[in-house]
Amino acid sequence: MMNRLASLILATLLVLAGSFAALAQDSATEVPLAPDMAMGDPDAPVTVIEYGSYTCPHCARFNEEVFPLLKADYIDTGKVRFIHREIYFDRYGLWAALLARCGDGTRYFGMNDLIYGTQRDWLGNGEPQEVLNNLRKMGRLAGLEDEQIDACLKDKDTAQSLVATFQHYSTADDVRGTPTFIIDGQKYSNMPYSDFREAIDSRLPEEPEEPPASE
Repeated sequence: MMNRLASLILATLLVLAGSFAALAQDSATEVPLAPDMAMGDPDAPVTVIEYGSYTCPHCARFNEEVFPLLKADYIDTGKVRFIHREIYFDRYGLWAALLARCGDGTRYFGMNDLIYGTQRDWLGNGEPQEVLNNLRKMGRLAGLEDEQIDACLKDKDTAQSLVATFQHYSTADDVRGTPTFIIDGQKYSNMPYSDFREAIDSRLPEEPEEPPASE
């Protein structure tokens, strides 16, 4: 039974992947855009948008090495609103996004860490069936039930919306590689954390000087 269900999901995903190019050409008015996945204070003075692909090694490295510092220093302190937008270079990235957004969205950034952190493992040998099986295992590890995982991976409407969203924003922001960052409207390519700090700090309002302590 499980093998038949996995085959059905795989067939559905292969159909979606086969229509990927056609879906990407649909206008945003024909397919509703997916909501942004954001972290941090909505009223933070600086907004950072990451365009990342779940199958991009440089994106995985950013998530492992730079993002924790960015989160601790700027997101958790209310200085930055962080938005993650998916870029799809292949069907596997789309499949991972369907899993990341599965449920009510509260698992999204936890799934981000899991997907990026185990990128080599779940991509495996690159065979579609193995990738699908690995993603389903990952979903269970994140606390999703098999029925939820299967429904999310077969959700054609969400897949169409994600592709339309990718096409809309990547065109609007002229995204040509990953990771790409938009910091308060200015585009940056991949960069070390020191450059991130400089770009963000230059946009933060100056903190008022503390008056000298009275004697």
